[in-house]
Amino acid sequence: MPLMSEQLDHVMAMWRSDDASAALGIELLDVGVDDGLGYARTRMTLTARQVNGHNLAHGGFIFALADSTFALACNAPGRPTVASGAEINFVTPGYLGDVLVADAHERTSYGRSGITDVTVRREADGEIVAEFRGRSRSLQS
Repeated sequence: MPLMSEQLDHVMAMWRSDDASAALGIELLDVGVDDGLGYARTRMTLTARQVNGHNLAHGGFIFALADSTFALACNAPGRPTVASGAEINFVTPGYLGDVLVADAHERTSYGRSGITDVTVRREADGEIVAEFRGRSRSLQS
């Protein structure tokens, strides 16, 4: 059963305080909890400051988009949670002006740990740009 919006005040407060994501132009589209596991969707348009010397999206910015979306999803269930590790696989390049959409879904939560998968797609054609897997750790026991 999805949570009601007032039950997500904690994650919305976290998002409002996330100046790093705001500075990158990351926009929150959706966040919630379903059957105890968090999910989130964000969007970012690639700017001239986010492309590398090959005129392709710099991988660090794609990682940051996925990481911010991961943070929203794993914090949505209510316990303050941080990343304990992450990896990313770049599938196809992003280009200047592309709008990227990241979808995060907690796959499992066990004890104080969790695993969250994030898929980053190009909005225009749905092509997968990257696959990210984050490992989380709750700050509460």
